Amino acid sequence: MWSDILPPPAMSYHDDDDERSQPPPTNNIRDGLQEDTIRILLATDNHIGYMERDPIRGQDSINTFKEILQLAVKHDVDFILLAGDLFHENKPSRECIYKVTALLREYTLGDKPVAIELLSDPLEGKADGFSFPAVNYEDPNLNVGIPVFSIHGNHDDPQGAGAAGALCALDILSVSGLVNYMGKIDLPLTEAQAPTSGIAVRPVLIRKGNTYLGMYGIGNVKDQRMHFELRSNRVRMFMPKDKDKWFNLLLLHQNRVKHGPQEFVPEGMFDDSINLVIWGHEHDCRIVPEPVAGKNYYITQPGSSVATSLSEGEAREKHVALLEIQEKEFKLTPLPLRTVRPFIIDEVTLSDAAEEEGFDLNDQMEITKYLKKKVNELIEKAKELWEERNAQAVQDGDPELPEMLPLIRLKVDTTGVTETSNPIRFGQEFQGRVANPRDLLIYHRSKKTSSRTAKVAIDQPELSIDDPDLSISEKLAKVRVGTLVKEYLAAQELQLLGEGGMSDAILMFVEKDDTHAIQTHVSKALKVLMKNVQPTDDVEVPEDELEDMLAKAKEQQDKEYAENARAAKSSKAKGKVKADENDESEDSMMMDIDTGGAAGESDFEELDSDEAPPPPKKRATAAKGKATTAAKKKAPAKAVAKKAPAKGKGKKVVEESDDDDAIELDEDDDDEEEEAPKPAKRTNRAAVLSQPAPAKKAPAKKKAPAPKQSQLTFTPAGRSSRAAATKARGRMVVDDDDDDDD
Repeated sequence: MWSDILPPPAMSYHDDDDERSQPPPTNNIRDGLQEDTIRILLATDNHIGYMERDPIRGQDSINTFKEILQLAVKHDVDFILLAGDLFHENKPSRECIYKVTALLREYTLGDKPVAIELLSDPLEGKADGFSFPAVNYEDPNLNVGIPVFSIHGNHDDPQGAGAAGALCALDILSVSGLVNYMGKIDLPLTEAQAPTSGIAVRPVLIRKGNTYLGMYGIGNVKDQRMHFELRSNRVRMFMPKDKDKWFNLLLLHQNRVKHGPQEFVPEGMFDDSINLVIWGHEHDCRIVPEPVAGKNYYITQPGSSVATSLSEGEAREKHVALLEIQEKEFKLTPLPLRTVRPFIIDEVTLSDAAEEEGFDLNDQMEITKYLKKKVNELIEKAKELWEERNAQAVQDGDPELPEMLPLIRLKVDTTGVTETSNPIRFGQEFQGRVANPRDLLIYHRSKKTSSRTAKVAIDQPELSIDDPDLSISEKLAKVRVGTLVKEYLAAQELQLLGEGGMSDAILMFVEKDDTHAIQTHVSKALKVLMKNVQPTDDVEVPEDELEDMLAKAKEQQDKEYAENARAAKSSKAKGKVKADENDESEDSMMMDIDTGGAAGESDFEELDSDEAPPPPKKRATAAKGKATTAAKKKAPAKAVAKKAPAKGKGKKVVEESDDDDAIELDEDDDDEEEEAPKPAKRTNRAAVLSQPAPAKKAPAKKKAPAPKQSQLTFTPAGRSSRAAATKARGRMVVDDDDDDDD
């Protein structure tokens, strides 16, 4: 059934352009052969979820997607074909998933019979471990009326390395039976496999009457890699043996405009067997098929269905297309989208306008007055455009839509102007008249040719790909955006933020268009940093010590982030279970002490290393330690203390009981001093204990019985100050006796 056809060497079509035949005409569809005509609705870059938090523009993308589905029903298409970026974010919100699922169920499921026959394997690309097919209308449990086929784009591409592999939002829609996900490329698992593995493309083969259609989907991959694979002749397209009778359709989602030496895909680098290329990712609408010099195929670029930037390309009228294929011929009919918000863009040069209008460039009021006049003209132009749309819709039998606030962008060249108004404040005056008042104006100045010589040379960090011994192909194979970001951040010597977390946040911002990634990471990191550098007492920290504290806090933050990342990669569940068991062992040991059980010496040492107890807790802790070793001695000591008629006698009894305690606690002290000695801290604590306590402390102690819990953290003072500690304990015993008598 299959034959492995390799594409020709890169750019080889330049050698024999004259020998190649010209592309066939695109309007030779014969009427009356509906049983042989495949009708497809083409759309791309829906970007559902774009600016969903905006109160004005938040529903634009989902409203237009609803219109696209309605057009599919109206034109009675056989299926819908999407060329990537159905969602604007890699992790769409629950509201986006909910609305898209509801719309697909509303318009694509039903009793309408599917007129296309699947010839390829229905299990090709199915979910691992499950029996249902990858193509939803082949599932007997589903009633599909209009199938939807889609590839992923750069915004909603698969991510993760779990048991099910890399997943994206399209996988959820696929297993739910609403979308047929195609064009998922298996990436190499290791860097060693990358130089030897190419891109294998298996088609979805469809037949309707005498028309045979092969759809080859290539989801978004890095432009550098796609460029490299094409030039290296490593893109394999599996085609039927009788490929001459097939109409071959290629879907891809890559840069078409050149952004760098290898950051685009040349138009003429695809296989000669392709008849039509559906190009996604580019947002400007070039939906009319364009021939490619020296090739037999056409390229159609539907563009986005919602404006995601205020650029000139987005200002073109938005369309989807009705594609009709009959044997080896095709016809493409553009369908304008009515629910797209009108967008008008214009540019003015203040120096030229000042000469024409006769105002002073140094007069800010006159400049503002002129700009307001210009914006009002653009708003009126947008209203006329909307009225023309509605008039055409009424003529076609469609209902009239309510007017939408337009998008207005005025680019102002301020060369020679000394002072300009605040663009945000300027836009507030048009609140309620435009959909984008905050970015209505954009100021810029003409570049001076002499400024190139005045540039300051900035020290660039030495990156791993800057090795002069590496060839271009080796650099391309070695380059990783994440590595470059980490190396660049490491060279900047960040003082507050860790390189690891910051690099991941930048990657999410750049690659996934997560506008909140950097802000969220910085806020979280600074909150943790401020918590770690707070002084223990209300004392102002000197600047030199503050720098050391910040450095230690940043080092601790980097260490914790690395450990968390390492744990997330390996075994999250096991790591959490072990951590929970360790926590429970510590808590259970402390509970044993509270109930008078035996305690291990190591547990006391860990507690001592953190914080020593306040003075009133020392005698009680000694009694607790005594109870754990010799329970019989506890009762007599307590009884004698209660019968003490005078303060001095109470002291004497305590000294005798403390001698017994000292025999056992001295042994503990020896072990503690050998394992974790902290003499300075114990001496200071003992000195504090030796100070005379006020007689009024007893009522306060009676009101707060909580100190018994914190007595667990007590460590006996050093031998050098045992006499002072004993006196302090005697005083506390008398206070306890008074409380008992009360």
